[in-house]
Amino acid sequence: MAFGSFDSGGTTQPMAEINTTPLVDVMLVLLVIFIITAPLFHQAVPIDLPQVDSTRLDDKPVVVSLALDGQGKLFLDGVPTSREGVQARLAELAPSQPELHLRADRVTPYEKVADILAVAQRAGVMKIAFVTEAAK
Repeated sequence: MAFGSFDSGGTTQPMAEINTTPLVDVMLVLLVIFIITAPLFHQAVPIDLPQVDSTRLDDKPVVVSLALDGQGKLFLDGVPTSREGVQARLAELAPSQPELHLRADRVTPYEKVADILAVAQRAGVMKIAFVTEAAK
């Protein structure tokens, strides 16, 4: 036990404070050890992997662009078409899981947009994007 002073007179009481200097020293030593050994953890076991020649797969999704103008006319990939034409084209492309990019004029009635979304859903299209322009 540590005592407050070395004089023999008076009552001696144990010190209530904890000396933190050894604790700080130990923590600094552990920090230095960690800094030195941390880069060693990232090294992998050296393995001689086989070399193969393969082609890269380019799985670009099939994109179908559909536009609705203000009067409700449909344009599939820039070509005027009917609702049945859109339905047939989407059903034809359904196995390849196409992406439908829908561009609707600002004044297009919501009913027309909802109808096209229903056609796409019945055809099995799961990915639908609404194309917009940035605000000015």
